[in-house]
Amino acid sequence: MTLSEELAWRGFTNQTTYQDPSVLDGDPISFYWGVDPSSDSMTIGNLAAGMMARCFMKHGHKAVLLVGGATGMIGDPDGKAQERDLLTMDDIARNREAISAQYNQIFDGMSFKTVDNYDWFSGIGYLQFLREVGKHVPMRQMLSREFVQSRLSEDGAGISYAEFSYSLIQGYDFLHLYREHGVTLQLCGADQWGNSIAGVELIRRIEGGEAHIWSSPLVINKATGKKFGKTEEGAVWLDAGRTSVYKFYQFWINADDEGVEEYMKIYTDLDKTTIEEVMDAHNEARSNRLAQKRLAYEVTKIVHGEARAQSVQRVSETLFGGESYDALGEQDFRELEGELTLVNASDGAMLVDVLIESGLAGSKREAREFLSSNAIYINGQQIPLEKESLTRSDTLHEYVVLRRGKNKTALIKLS
Repeated sequence: MTLSEELAWRGFTNQTTYQDPSVLDGDPISFYWGVDPSSDSMTIGNLAAGMMARCFMKHGHKAVLLVGGATGMIGDPDGKAQERDLLTMDDIARNREAISAQYNQIFDGMSFKTVDNYDWFSGIGYLQFLREVGKHVPMRQMLSREFVQSRLSEDGAGISYAEFSYSLIQGYDFLHLYREHGVTLQLCGADQWGNSIAGVELIRRIEGGEAHIWSSPLVINKATGKKFGKTEEGAVWLDAGRTSVYKFYQFWINADDEGVEEYMKIYTDLDKTTIEEVMDAHNEARSNRLAQKRLAYEVTKIVHGEARAQSVQRVSETLFGGESYDALGEQDFRELEGELTLVNASDGAMLVDVLIESGLAGSKREAREFLSSNAIYINGQQIPLEKESLTRSDTLHEYVVLRRGKNKTALIKLS
């Protein structure tokens, strides 16, 4: 499958300045894709465009990955109803390092160069920028942007000169990378089309050169019709400190049947034959959620590495799939520590007391009722009626998983 064919099949085709996409199937092209460090982590919205960049890299094109230390000082106003709060320089530096680390993980084993636009903007004076860049940007072009019109309307919140100028800064990035690294293509999400065009225009007006854009559409949850990647808790982050590896895996396990095939095309490296085979097996028994399980494992492996993907897969299959708890290792229980109610108890602790402390029972009377009705399980096994305490013989790697009924679960660490 050629690159242009794969981009179409995976759903990475939106707007482009190329008249004939098959040009991508020829000689290697130097392209860039970038993220502003407005946070210390990317989301799965960013990851969709990152997976598109992986496609280009797999087909031999040369990648320059940009961390926007300079643009992050202003913040992209597109899509924002009000002025952003400016980040401190320390915040930007910390976020910049975090985004770079995520690049290294997502594109592990691939060839790419990471750049920071602060490195070239820090040496440009205001008057120099106006002469070299501002002189070549028509006001009509900038004022015609939809977000500018919205912010300047009677009901709009207004816009500062700094945010108004954001597209010039991003446009100059493209010009600089064109000059210094031979970059002739920018990859972006659909919402970055306007900012990207600014760079194409600058290269044409200042250098008389030809540059292009390839954008991917926003990923939509087919079940809800809303932007994919939003939950009741907010965005799904790539950083394990914001969205734990376990919760990240569970997000994909809970993907809707209507969209799971599309999500596999976008968010995994699985080829066409493999995805078709997975979907055939999935459609024979949808309740087994085979497609969601494969999707969850493949995405988690790219974002968090194979070892942690295998760990949360084992934990999930144990808690919800009926697999034996004996298969869980020490790392697996550490994954569980952040997900289940954790209670520290002593060897010989009374079960009644542990059930209350863990929230599995509201009172001693209720705890005794659960125990006498065989409603309590230790590491997936129903416990004998005569058992009254937890001992070290109950533990796996010093842990005990207590469950009441089907869904109420707590983690006990015995010392």
